[in-house]
Amino acid sequence: MSFITLVLFYLFFGFVQGFTEPIPISSSGHLVIFQDLFNLKMESLTFEVLVNFASLLAVLLIYRNDIIRLATNGLSFVFSKAKKTPAMKQDFMFIVYLIIATIPAGIIGILFEDLIAETFAGAKMVGITLIITGIALFIIRNLKGQKSDRELSLKDAIIVGLSQSVALIPGISRSGATIVAAMLLGMKQETALRFSFLLYIPVSLGTFLLKVSDIFDAGSSALVIPYTVAFITALIATYFSLRWFMNIMERGNLIYFSIYCLVVGTFAFLIL
Repeated sequence: MSFITLVLFYLFFGFVQGFTEPIPISSSGHLVIFQDLFNLKMESLTFEVLVNFASLLAVLLIYRNDIIRLATNGLSFVFSKAKKTPAMKQDFMFIVYLIIATIPAGIIGILFEDLIAETFAGAKMVGITLIITGIALFIIRNLKGQKSDRELSLKDAIIVGLSQSVALIPGISRSGATIVAAMLLGMKQETALRFSFLLYIPVSLGTFLLKVSDIFDAGSSALVIPYTVAFITALIATYFSLRWFMNIMERGNLIYFSIYCLVVGTFAFLIL
């Protein structure tokens, strides 16, 4: 493979991962499908660690105001000697629920990630899980919950956290699983979306910190430019994809993602 071809290869997969990460169609599943479709293989997890970190930066950028508000009010609720306002308590509890929801995927990922990857490997298995994702999205396509940020409960956090752990299976979208669970629990679309993507931050950051050494261990000077191209591409693609998905959620057009997952999942299962 020539150097130009290598760069284009990483640019393409950086775009695929970045664009599909925030929307409910499974970025990991699409990487499996495209690798199988083009008979290509990533050499290690280094690429996924890198582009997932790029997606994390895009999410941090989009939700920066929410993060600053939560951090400010949460810290004020804990450490300020002044009177605690309802907003401080609400944001502090939102942080608590995010922490609780992070635990299931963290524990299951550490204990069973390799087993899950081996058990559900291959494009046909991804096809099945994409079909499951499509059915789940179809079920919630018309739901419009009433539960806002301040009305979340411990039960909501645990159930959404467990749904995120299911997304360790390739083809099960992380954003899709958490948003489906959140909306079935009666959350407003805006609340479901915010909780889902703020929940993505600790999980993604934890994965990066645990596996960042792999980047240096597998580091090859020949891959510096291709990896950089993939990183920048994934960052930009995630940013615009998430903005687009936020607009889609506002209009309640999840049916399109449902149809897409059903079509691609059927193709992967029958053809690949």
